[in-house]
Amino acid sequence: MLEISVRTQELFDEETETFSTVDVRLQLEHSLVSVSKWESRFCKPFLGNEEKTTEEVVAYMQDMIITPDISPEVVNMLNSDNLKAINEYINSKCTATRINDTKQTKNNREIITSELVYYWMVALQIPFECQYWHLNRLLTLIQVCNIKNQPPSKVSRGEQARRFRELNEQRRSHLGTSG
Repeated sequence: MLEISVRTQELFDEETETFSTVDVRLQLEHSLVSVSKWESRFCKPFLGNEEKTTEEVVAYMQDMIITPDISPEVVNMLNSDNLKAINEYINSKCTATRINDTKQTKNNREIITSELVYYWMVALQIPFECQYWHLNRLLTLIQVCNIKNQPPSKVSRGEQARRFRELNEQRRSHLGTSG
């Protein structure tokens, strides 16, 4: 979850001749629930490479807000620091897991929608409370489940020797040794 402070008003006190500000604390989640809300509004997939209009981006930020009783207009009051923080949050991994994909993945042109992700959760018996996780963390969990459910693949001697050579070369360069 991301928490940001948004300046909604600037007030002037005539008695003291000072300005004061009114800030609102927003809590946002980039989750499967947010994506699902957005897709139900625009009837098109959120994930993918398709460019989104300004209206669609603003609508997604509204769908990310989980703070109760917040006016949708607050999104229009976000400053550049707020937008940068939201963008960094959306793009963050939110997990320590790194998947080393040694196999060549084929170019999968399947369109990923929130319903497909929900299907993956059901098929992999991932509890529905994970729909509130950061989306990248949930997708990583789905990848891990898929990898762990595959039968182990046999590695040829040549491939194993190549991996050992690469690992030894990395260690030599890291430690600055010749052998």
